[in-house]
Amino acid sequence: MMQSTVKSLKVTYNDVRENGTFTNGDTLNGQVILEVTKDCKVESLYVKFKAKAEVMWSERHYKHTYTYYDKKKYFSLKHYFIRDGNETDGNQLLNENGKTYSDLLPPGSHVFPFTFQVPLQEIPSSFSGSVGEIVYQLETKLCRSMRFRTKETLKIPFVATVAPDTLAQLMMTPQQDFKDKNMHVFSSGAVAMDVKIEKSGVFQGEALQISGSIQNNSSRDITPKYCIYSKHSFFARGKRKLDTKDLLKEVGEPIPPSASVTINKVITVPPYVKPSILNCEIIKLEYRLRVYLDVKYSSDPEVKFPITILPGFQASAMAANMPSTSTGFEFASHGYQNPPAFDTFSTPQPFNPPPSYGGHGMYPSLMDFGSKQ
Repeated sequence: MMQSTVKSLKVTYNDVRENGTFTNGDTLNGQVILEVTKDCKVESLYVKFKAKAEVMWSERHYKHTYTYYDKKKYFSLKHYFIRDGNETDGNQLLNENGKTYSDLLPPGSHVFPFTFQVPLQEIPSSFSGSVGEIVYQLETKLCRSMRFRTKETLKIPFVATVAPDTLAQLMMTPQQDFKDKNMHVFSSGAVAMDVKIEKSGVFQGEALQISGSIQNNSSRDITPKYCIYSKHSFFARGKRKLDTKDLLKEVGEPIPPSASVTINKVITVPPYVKPSILNCEIIKLEYRLRVYLDVKYSSDPEVKFPITILPGFQASAMAANMPSTSTGFEFASHGYQNPPAFDTFSTPQPFNPPPSYGGHGMYPSLMDFGSKQ
């Protein structure tokens, strides 16, 4: 049996921080490793760093199946180690002696180092959902005459950094809502709640303060409940596909009839929850805080607040630049007590949050309290 000339081709990279993620402005260092069993003539060998978002799903309507697809490319950077004379794109890398790599490789393992800088542009975090994904990946490709091309890819975990002015705005924007409801059928009277949260942005692993008042003027006990849930929205060809998932539920103390209570509830955003994605045209990852009253034999009155989950690594940097009394940071014992700071990040370009869903005919309003959107 004839032995293959190319034994293996792989691409690797070096971590820049303990959690293995990259962010805007980071330097990505890596290596392409090519192992050959005998002399190998190479037409071209390159490494590419690229990012894209992609969605696709199918729906059945009567006798027809419709496929919805869209794609968004963010960047594509290419370095050549060995370049075909007909290829004019990309950047030519040199070896350690400052010369071009030889296109004739002897038997053995050959290491080709490379460096990319993650763009400072406004780009969304990595994401994987039911019908779509946002992917950052390295791709290396080996081309030889009269041979099939050999290709390997490797995904890069990317978490977008939010600009300081946007962070400050989210941390200083409280929200408040009121709801009352008359009871019918199995209970009488009315219930009402006035609820507020201290800010609109919450870091991974951070505690969120919920306060307000509840009046139970009905004939039954009512129980306040709290839920944080996610919304995955995918867009293609004017259509939207929505996935929702409850992430955290907590239950308060029952409130007896003819009673009025003040609520002061602290819930902690799990540190594993992914940061919000609001700057991608075809994929959005959003979160809601739902506060509702569990009333037996009746629909539950509720209020909902859109909340932005922020990368935990940015908490330390913000805390260092703002007085603790103004940030409201309060990390749970099982959360990020000392979030790792990003010491290699350069100041990004200004981050402008996208318009609310209300600005698009097919999108529901961010403040839509009527249903679990």
